[in-house]
Amino acid sequence: MYNRARYLIFFQYIGTKYSGAAKVPPLQTWVKGVQDHIEDALQRLRPLNPVSLYISSRTDSGVHALSNSAHFDFQRKNDKPPFTEDILVEALNFHLRTEQIRELDVGAMSEAAAVFVGTHDFSSFRAMNSDAAFKNPVKTLDVVRIEPRRGFICEHFHRDVPLWELTFQSKSFLYKQVRRMTGALVAVGQGRLTLTKLKEIMEARDSLAYPSTMTAPPQGLFLTRVNYSESDLLLSPQTSASTPSTGVSDE
Repeated sequence: MYNRARYLIFFQYIGTKYSGAAKVPPLQTWVKGVQDHIEDALQRLRPLNPVSLYISSRTDSGVHALSNSAHFDFQRKNDKPPFTEDILVEALNFHLRTEQIRELDVGAMSEAAAVFVGTHDFSSFRAMNSDAAFKNPVKTLDVVRIEPRRGFICEHFHRDVPLWELTFQSKSFLYKQVRRMTGALVAVGQGRLTLTKLKEIMEARDSLAYPSTMTAPPQGLFLTRVNYSESDLLLSPQTSASTPSTGVSDE
């Protein structure tokens, strides 16, 4: 039993695609907890004993962690000595690397972003609501930009986490247009959508042509600012003095 050791590990994770820190029931195969992935990585190290992870703090679905911790017992086969701390960390990170973050083809995304710039019929990129029939689907996008950014998460994670900021600038947008454009650009960056298919979706001018599962979630979407020209703030002759003009579109 000299080759059996107890380890305390500290780990970080971006919890977006996990059900939480704890292990999920065996029949729940469509999503996993962080514990499932770490235990799978430990099993790849071929322990003699069944390894169970005891997590110090549970987190809810989607919650991130800068430093969670857990302990486990690990016994190697054939009377091999326990792993050193450095070797264990390197081995676990190697087997967990495929579970982390998927790299984006930013060059392909930039090429796809150019499809949106200018004046187009964005019918395929709006979600239908009660006002849809009254809104003109033709919009002019002045800017669609993809830039690297460093944020809070980069300062605290031990791994280089690339963050990209997508900027859309227009006088007005259709319902969920920005989320649909973002989802399409990310799909291009992940190789799930070709530039040709993106153009076909645009040219269809049909909301149903856009895959509903591709829409980006609202988290991470910011209204950065609203710009006004001087003429927007002037009273027109037709405007009553008691009714101020805002110049803000409700689209």
